[in-house]
Amino acid sequence: MNIRQVQKEDYDAIYDFVKVAFKTAPDGDGDEQDYVLKWRASENYIPELEFIAEENGEVIGHIMLQKLKVQTLQGDYIGLMVAPLSVKLEHRKKGIGEKLMTTGFKKAKNLGYTSAFLAGDPTYYSRFGFKEIGEFGLENKTKIPNQFVLGCEIVKDSLKSVKGFIVNLK
Repeated sequence: MNIRQVQKEDYDAIYDFVKVAFKTAPDGDGDEQDYVLKWRASENYIPELEFIAEENGEVIGHIMLQKLKVQTLQGDYIGLMVAPLSVKLEHRKKGIGEKLMTTGFKKAKNLGYTSAFLAGDPTYYSRFGFKEIGEFGLENKTKIPNQFVLGCEIVKDSLKSVKGFIVNLK
């Protein structure tokens, strides 16, 4: 298995991959592949933080991390949003998601980002250090239930003095 940064020529394969991967995901809403397109077209897209896992030339995993504004009284704090993280059904539970997340966090840290957020299963994402954003003193102002709006410090204590709220994770 090889993990590498996504190139433009990978876009069509990733679209199809994400669509299929989320058909078999317990928490997918069926629009994740379209979010990928929307996020790539936004000012928050960071090409250096989109990766695929491939095996024998086939995409078996994908992750994107992009800028996310946390609104605070002192102005916007820029963290990252992880979305989507997907692994092909027959390759799940083999550590591919963990390798994608680790690769993304390492590169994000090198680029100066210190925290990440997502909407997802707390049981799964807690293994990466994610926990409810309320535990960091942040408020969830999205329509997503609190227990699924998660944050993680890529750099220890990076959210210690950040007080604010998240209004959008899609």
